[in-house]
Amino acid sequence: MTGTDRLLEIPADQFSEAQAAAAEAFRAERGVPVFGPFVPLLRSPELMLCASRMGLYLRYGSALPLRISEFVILIVARLWSQQVEWQIHHPIALKAGVAPETAQALVEGRRPEAMSDDEALAYAFSTELQHNRAVSDATYASVVARFGEQGAIDLTGINGYYALLAMTMNVARTALPEAGAPPLPPLVR
Repeated sequence: MTGTDRLLEIPADQFSEAQAAAAEAFRAERGVPVFGPFVPLLRSPELMLCASRMGLYLRYGSALPLRISEFVILIVARLWSQQVEWQIHHPIALKAGVAPETAQALVEGRRPEAMSDDEALAYAFSTELQHNRAVSDATYASVVARFGEQGAIDLTGINGYYALLAMTMNVARTALPEAGAPPLPPLVR
């Protein structure tokens, strides 16, 4: 991405009534002020709150283990070349148990060689969904056998939710945080 941030943080004294209410609800639910992808989403306060609530469920309440959820978030961030999403979730994924070599393979745009069975399922499902806009019967059946139907839907939700955030930040040209993982190189397609 090039250029400057298109949708900078709105100063609180310039919030509309709906934005002020949404920012306060966000802070009450998450314990922090509006940040990252929610800064541009605040232009649509109700959408921001719905997205935030969906994100809370997908991160902390889904049928999938945190390691798999964070791995999928890295896959989506890489596929969308979303720098901020990668910066935020790379350290969380490593802490949750994603191997550094696995994350590095994603950085390089290649399929990780040494994945657990769960990671391989999540990778197949996510890359099929993102590239083909569908998932094969064999992959779907394997995911349902391992994670159940709820897990398959939650896996779909994580892919869609983080693609929404990636698209939002790519459109907004959301600036990278000061510190974090090295920026993603361009993905050659």
